[in-house]
Amino acid sequence: MLRMTGYRRTLLACAGAMLGAYGSAGYAVNDEPLRDKWAPSEWGPGDMAGSANRRSAASVLEAVKLVKKGKVATLGKVYQQDAPAFGSRGWRMTIPGLPTGGPFGPQELVYNDEYLATEIGQIGTQFDGPGHIGVITSKGMFYYNGHFLEDKDIGTYGLGPLGVEHVAQLGFVCRGVLLDAVALRGGQLPIPKKAGDPGIVTDKDVQAMVKRQGIAPIGEGDCVFLYTGHGDIWHPGKWDSYSAEEKQKRIAQFNAGEPGFGISACEYLASRKIALWGGDTWATEAVPGEGAQPFECHIKMMTKRGLWNLENLDFSQLVADKAYEFLFVWSPLKMKGATGSPGNPVAIY
Repeated sequence: MLRMTGYRRTLLACAGAMLGAYGSAGYAVNDEPLRDKWAPSEWGPGDMAGSANRRSAASVLEAVKLVKKGKVATLGKVYQQDAPAFGSRGWRMTIPGLPTGGPFGPQELVYNDEYLATEIGQIGTQFDGPGHIGVITSKGMFYYNGHFLEDKDIGTYGLGPLGVEHVAQLGFVCRGVLLDAVALRGGQLPIPKKAGDPGIVTDKDVQAMVKRQGIAPIGEGDCVFLYTGHGDIWHPGKWDSYSAEEKQKRIAQFNAGEPGFGISACEYLASRKIALWGGDTWATEAVPGEGAQPFECHIKMMTKRGLWNLENLDFSQLVADKAYEFLFVWSPLKMKGATGSPGNPVAIY
């Protein structure tokens, strides 16, 4: 069993306290989503896809122009049992039978199936959908576009209008932008300990990276990604060569906190009307961040604006080629009612 860091203990304790309090008469609430009218979203009260709506025929045609060399990079990491995962999440895949079925016919056909037990929307390379992050308000647990977990069409067997399939119906084809924070800082970003630490990427840092990398300003419909180097602890090419002890050490280090976007950077990206944000870490944003609220970017980007997040990406090929602009193609799986999705996004340049 991994030794839990103090920060993770605090997060889990807070989560447990909130859930326990919610069942009592005097639970704490945050009515900011109601007071500031986070719903309806800019796409109307019936929208269930959020920022995927930013895709247009014109934006797709512009993004295709970024393909110059015909090179392809897949950005997903390998799903496997001993990979790092947040909290108690896990990946358990078995091949029952070997072979699972057969033989059939005179040619003696046999086949194998796999059985998978996992948080399939929230493990490894993962897409955070509308049903992932919410806020406790005086009217209930508020999610994107004014839906509440208490609504009659949301339940244990599916999240109804918050299901990831509504985003998957549109998908993402966009100008991909990779922000190289390792090059900006001169090395892998550290886990921040307080506001102002170099592990927190600010709005000014985002603008500095765009200028330094010589790319066009971030614009509407872009898909923007952050390379911190922290994801290299779970090295995509070396992981299976590590001993069990080394893997456990790296898993603890990977989950101890992370560098990433601060809330100022997230607010800046939102003001630029991007379509997607993501990174090489398990939350994309800095943990701890600039303020007292853990995962504030998650709340302000996804719950408030429907601006989805893609985590645990592998940027090694793009960084090696300094491919900071590319055609980005990705769609979540159409899993009805799911909180998110696994997958293997593609960058073409």
